[in-house]
Amino acid sequence: MDKRDRADIFRKRLSDAMDVSGLSRSHLARLTHVDRSTIGQLLNKTSPRLPNGQLVADLAATLSVSIDWLLGLTNRPESPGDIIAGAMALSPAERTVADAQLLDWHQEATGYKIRHVPATLPDILKTERVLNWEYPSFENQNSTQMVDSIHPQLNWLQTRQSDYEIAIPLHELEACARGISYYADLDEDIRREQLQFIAQTCRDMFPRLRLFLFNARRVFSAPITIFGPKLAVIYVGQCYLAFREADRVNSLTDHFDWLVREAEIDARHVAEHIENLID
Repeated sequence: MDKRDRADIFRKRLSDAMDVSGLSRSHLARLTHVDRSTIGQLLNKTSPRLPNGQLVADLAATLSVSIDWLLGLTNRPESPGDIIAGAMALSPAERTVADAQLLDWHQEATGYKIRHVPATLPDILKTERVLNWEYPSFENQNSTQMVDSIHPQLNWLQTRQSDYEIAIPLHELEACARGISYYADLDEDIRREQLQFIAQTCRDMFPRLRLFLFNARRVFSAPITIFGPKLAVIYVGQCYLAFREADRVNSLTDHFDWLVREAEIDARHVAEHIENLID
């Protein structure tokens, strides 16, 4: 970029930042320890000029904008730290809090496709008896409260306000069917009821609800949920790592779509596959 072009961008952005902050030339000069005439020269339309590095830094700090933005190197006026803080946040994943947070995120994404990779079976498709078996393993948690917190999510799903895609590994359903691994101490009738519920719900709600099964020996995913183009969340145990910056959301969306393309059981056939596991 030509030096005069950059100086012109600097002048315009300095003026815009002063308007937003409500600072006059005199006030800005005092805060940055320069003469008022120096600020006037930087704002001169006929012969704009660039200040030295020290003054650029002082102006950016005083006006709460980034140096890169003032110099035309980015279109984001926020400082890098503010951009990161706005694009990524940690949300507690305690069960009672996280369920309420997840419902809020679901409602925020109404009208958009939601993509989900759960840690085990999807909470939203778990039966009451499975939830009663599973949630007491968390300290200081009331299983009845946990079950009640899932109902609004299922009710939201049944309103069919958004398309919902879920991808889980084949071995998760197989383990549930056989009563091994995570499900080793879960009674057979509870496991059968759970699988029947998933199969019937997938059949009843297709194509708005689509469940894909992938082979974890070929592809892998951490637990994630992508709420349309607005938000992507990674579950990391005690917290959710939430991204709102478009590039990060798009990258995780591409990752989920890759899981769907690589799925060995398509959503059209998943109910039949689960019923075969039960038999």
